[in-house]
Amino acid sequence: MSIPKMFRACLMGVALAAIPTAPAFAQALRLAGGETQSALRVPLNRAIVLESEVPFAELSVANPLIADIATLSERSIYVLGKAPGRTTLTLLGIDGRLLTNVEVRVTPDIAEFKERLGELLPGERIEVRTANDGIVLSGTVSSIQKVDQALEIAERYAPERVLNLMVVGGSQQVLLKVRFAEMSRSVTKALGANVGLVGTGLGGDVTLNGTANNGVGNNNGTFTLGFPGGTVAVNLTLQALENKGLVRTLAEPNLTALSGQSARFLAGGELPVPQVDDEGNVGVNFRPFGVELSFTPTVVDSDIINLVLNASVSDLDASNAVNINGALVPGFSRRQTTTTVELRDGETFAIGGLLQDNFSDSASQVPFIADLPVIGALFRSSQYTRQQSELVVVITAHLVSPTSGAAVALPTDRIRPPTENELFLRGRISGEVGTATASTRSGAAADHDFSGNYGYVLE
Repeated sequence: MSIPKMFRACLMGVALAAIPTAPAFAQALRLAGGETQSALRVPLNRAIVLESEVPFAELSVANPLIADIATLSERSIYVLGKAPGRTTLTLLGIDGRLLTNVEVRVTPDIAEFKERLGELLPGERIEVRTANDGIVLSGTVSSIQKVDQALEIAERYAPERVLNLMVVGGSQQVLLKVRFAEMSRSVTKALGANVGLVGTGLGGDVTLNGTANNGVGNNNGTFTLGFPGGTVAVNLTLQALENKGLVRTLAEPNLTALSGQSARFLAGGELPVPQVDDEGNVGVNFRPFGVELSFTPTVVDSDIINLVLNASVSDLDASNAVNINGALVPGFSRRQTTTTVELRDGETFAIGGLLQDNFSDSASQVPFIADLPVIGALFRSSQYTRQQSELVVVITAHLVSPTSGAAVALPTDRIRPPTENELFLRGRISGEVGTATASTRSGAAADHDFSGNYGYVLE
């Protein structure tokens, strides 16, 4: 072996030793008219071996930070992809003539990336392509959670260079049904007696006066008994009162929203509340009341729904009213729940419950005398109050899709304005069932039986 050939072999060995070990794939570099047939694609952190049909004497790369090269022979080139990007490989012939400029494209290693996607997300139809120095993901996946997982894996191979063209298949709209059910019961009992001695004139008969005033005041259930005699009259007043109350509250708001988007519902009103700023100016702030519902659904899998929920039912409460600069502003009685839950399509969850039992009693009496047996009850007044309430909040989530308008039944479809004959001669406030106009009878709602009560009826 001649000295030049030995020197060239030593240089090639040093170059190969300096290049990190990576799998190499042989490709043929064909020259036609001084140009290659196509650009050279090199996977990141992998190497290819080019075999030229024309011998070359020198070669160079424009950006060695993107691709590193080494000559294996006068017809073989070792190319290693170091960083995503594009660069140029220049080949010179034995006579110093330019043979060609080869465009080298170093792209992320999508072969390994595809393997990882298949292992971590089996069954998902995700297509992977390269675009310049990035990765393009497309296809149809089962949920938004799978999309996020695929993007997170892709960021490991092409940080900040991932284009998402994936779409989520299946139904991604969520119908949420919320039911507020509350039962409240109150019982109040009071028993009192007053004895009075009053001087009167002579004469008179024994009288008995009994009254039961149904008005609002302190005379409810009051009975007065008088014994006039000579100069002294004895007045005995007995007061017995018993109140019972039962309240049932049911609210059932329904709302539909797209997965990942927020929705809000309010059935009620807004109360103007005056406010005074630091300078004494009076303004108005509107506070909503009624049935309120806001939620954000996220379909994390084919039928698993994550819900961020805020639901409340509020009423005006005059007993908690406050006076603001002469304006009487009522208070609010509010039942509210804020939570995050996860459930499957069609499942029901009780997200809140409250059992409240309030008890209070009081007694007022004349000292010493009220402690006497039997007769002491005439000098003592007692009151007993007990309030019980139970509240349950239940939610049900459904994956839904749009339907035709004719298949939706509305409460207004069940009535028809009366004709003049029906209104004035028959005294009907709505038209007879079965004689609705063509516009209201179109669709599946016309096939329903509308006899009996109509409107939004809760049984």
